[in-house]
Amino acid sequence: MNPLPRAAVLALWAGPVLSGRANAGALLRAVQGDDERHEVATADASQLEPLALPGRLGELLAGLRDQHVRALRLVLPVPGDPSALPGPASVNEAAIEAGECLVTVGGPPIALIPEVYEFGSVYEVGHQVIWQVVDCSPPVAPLTTTVGEAERELREALLRATDALHDLDLARWRPDASDRIDDLRQGADVPWPSSTPPRAVRVLDLAWRVRSIVELAREDDGAAVNGWEATRRDEELRQLDDVSRRALVAAVNSPIHVPD
Repeated sequence: MNPLPRAAVLALWAGPVLSGRANAGALLRAVQGDDERHEVATADASQLEPLALPGRLGELLAGLRDQHVRALRLVLPVPGDPSALPGPASVNEAAIEAGECLVTVGGPPIALIPEVYEFGSVYEVGHQVIWQVVDCSPPVAPLTTTVGEAERELREALLRATDALHDLDLARWRPDASDRIDDLRQGADVPWPSSTPPRAVRVLDLAWRVRSIVELAREDDGAAVNGWEATRRDEELRQLDDVSRRALVAAVNSPIHVPD
């Protein structure tokens, strides 16, 4: 199963590191995981000269702290839903293509967009990640869903989807699914910062499980036997994925709205 988006993990740790409540080494271990060492780059170094780009992720965090950035806000855009993206259009297009983006809170308006490159074989895949750092428009304060509202919406969506997806029975139709579903019971293998609010951790874990289930279910048509059933199934999965995506964003960004 896919772990949390890299931008989500970086956003979780950035606030504590920028405020001096967490160690940058812990951030790097959490964000990089099994990846090669993350690098940062920019297409216009003159505009972002104070950040000494290109460089490494740890150096970028130090530069952002010097520029009085106090957090990074997560955006998980998808085609048709560019909400909370700051602009201009070129930044939004790159963020939508990547499916994840970070925007500075405090300091100059800057966006971070990861470019992920795979290498190796299908049996042993490696990843190289380069964070593109770009100037963006001053972000308008987004309409935010509270983590409590996100948790309620996610649990309600799960209840609605249960009946609609009951006949899919992944373990019966896909013998390999049983083991993968068992893995979900272990929860997301991400080291949270100690300052992460407990409710945010709970919603993060639930949202990750739901997104992983959707990913697994989308690999085939399950028990759907005709086009109408397959279309209905796809719609239920899309709605469930949208709700879990919004919940993940709300949970990651919730500490931003809590006074230090």
